Amino acid sequence: MILSKSALHASQMQKPEKLYKGLDRFAHSLIGRSRRRESMKEDWLQLAYEIHKESFKYQDFSNKELTDRLKEARDIFRRQKLDFQSALPQALALIVATADRTLGKRPFPVQILGAIMIYHGYLAEMATGEGKTLTACLPAILFAWSGKPCHVITANDYLAGRDAEEMAQLYRFCQIRCGWVGGQMAPAERKENYSRGIVYTTSKELLADFLRDQLLLGPLAKTERRTLLSKLPGQDIPGVVMRGIGAAIVDEADSVLIDEAVTPLIISQPQQNQPLTEAILIADRLAAHLKRNQDYCLNVRFREIKLTAAGKQKVASQTETLDGIWRSESRREEMIVTALTAKELYKKDQQYVVQDDQVVIVDEFTGRMMPQRSWRQGLHQAIEARENLPLSDPNETLARLSFQRFFRLFDKLGGMTGTGREATEEFWQIYNLPVLCVPTNRPCIRQQLPNRYYPDMQSKWQAICAEITDCHQSGQPVLVGTRSIAASEQLAALLADNKIPCQLLNAVRHREEADIIATAGQLSKVTIATNMAGRGADIKLGKGVSKLGGLHVIVSERHESQRIDRQLIGRCARQGQPGSYRIYSSLEDEILQRYGLKPLINLLRQKLTTGGDENLPLFEKALSLAQLVAQKQAFSQRKSVMQTDDWLSDALSFARTDLAQ
Repeated sequence: MILSKSALHASQMQKPEKLYKGLDRFAHSLIGRSRRRESMKEDWLQLAYEIHKESFKYQDFSNKELTDRLKEARDIFRRQKLDFQSALPQALALIVATADRTLGKRPFPVQILGAIMIYHGYLAEMATGEGKTLTACLPAILFAWSGKPCHVITANDYLAGRDAEEMAQLYRFCQIRCGWVGGQMAPAERKENYSRGIVYTTSKELLADFLRDQLLLGPLAKTERRTLLSKLPGQDIPGVVMRGIGAAIVDEADSVLIDEAVTPLIISQPQQNQPLTEAILIADRLAAHLKRNQDYCLNVRFREIKLTAAGKQKVASQTETLDGIWRSESRREEMIVTALTAKELYKKDQQYVVQDDQVVIVDEFTGRMMPQRSWRQGLHQAIEARENLPLSDPNETLARLSFQRFFRLFDKLGGMTGTGREATEEFWQIYNLPVLCVPTNRPCIRQQLPNRYYPDMQSKWQAICAEITDCHQSGQPVLVGTRSIAASEQLAALLADNKIPCQLLNAVRHREEADIIATAGQLSKVTIATNMAGRGADIKLGKGVSKLGGLHVIVSERHESQRIDRQLIGRCARQGQPGSYRIYSSLEDEILQRYGLKPLINLLRQKLTTGGDENLPLFEKALSLAQLVAQKQAFSQRKSVMQTDDWLSDALSFARTDLAQ
């Protein structure tokens, strides 16, 4: 689809520095290692203990006395004189004391350490259950005191609304107005919330609103004003909802900055195209008669389809009487490949679900549905044709921007994640975010049970079902993580056959997500969840569960990234509680089918019996290699998204000098 130059120009911003290459990249990497040194963390941890101790001095202050001290600190950070950073320890001590007074929660030294890291532009890796929500409030207040916008990025609308409401009392005491923006909000409500000092929202909502505002601002946006309306005194531009971007604190940063950054965010509008609609229906019928390995080749690893010479000849002969785009060899082959892609690479209840006669995309990393979003270049309509649904109008692109490029525009960027170590280099290369691990407040006593390996999916699911049955009979709660909606439904059916009740959490059954996850630690509970797994919701153990070993987590299949496996494992043994986990794998798992080495898989098939082998280092090696290949490929894809943004920016800037950055 051809991009609209005028529309795209309105969304262009001053270019961030391009990624370093060669010796520059090596030098940049050394700087990153220096900023990640352990001695820096130790110094900050000592400072965190001092701040925690200092906070008790304000325990007996009256509300007025504490408020007066907070106003003094706010004025210092608002003016930002040369030595204002020296006021950081006292300001944090005041905020810690205020949190204790307003919320009944006094941040632990490790939470204060996380806050210090975020304020200095770091990514703090904090274990699940260590209180990231409260940690984010401390630097958010400091950023908001400067008078510039501060956005706290959460994983979903529910968490944005929940966190803003739970922390509102703390913010009010610190003389800050707090708001949140969700997907269903009207423009007027969005504008009101964006006008506040601290705004909770998701990355998709923030970037979408940013792009819409850029389109409306037009030439006013040409100089990349981070605080747009503050530089336009007395003007209220109709439709513009944001007052700009200043600081961003990203919760679940691995999900937001890496997993969800595989594709850019695109602002588009439906546009009728009857010839294209008819061509998609024809392509769907033609693709149904093409044979794999004869008419086309499928590359599962790279998710690519190529027509063979025989396939091209067959398509040409079957379309020789057709007019329009079928007269163009490249265009007709593109249409057929799109139809084959919908047929072979996009599966119902995995990449999408069908609701109310509409195809709804499912985020494979989070397991959540993404309504009102569609695939580009006719793919969405091709999938609708495969499902025998009415075809929607294709979209015309108005503006696009990658998440990588967007977050690099912020003056201040920091965040938190439970799993950042595996992507340390990527966080530094793309976002200049050094990663440091925050120690847990209490020692982690999580128990890892031996991994189990199986030759096929059927024997693996039977073994998982047997382990769940044993735990259920003993009363130990179980949380099972699955990769797809179809897998979660299949396991639920197996458990139903064995008279084991379970709670099912996936994109189709997502409405009670927080409640389902919150009760997953109760006696004899069995919970099945896709990748969404209730991130941000606490799992509290029921009475007597600790004596049974705490929550038991079962990883039913490895993911492309080890981070996602660790996210699921982190649901158990939180805050010093007992817990255990076990990982199951089979030779038919998607990770091995797509990225595994075929000779190694064949060798493993010979070694494995029908029973689960608990000690097979070769299988673990095969999985590690497959994950490494998958992660490298995903990183390459994310870099290509950035390169496309750079190419568009350079090309459009050259074409229109009046809007060049």
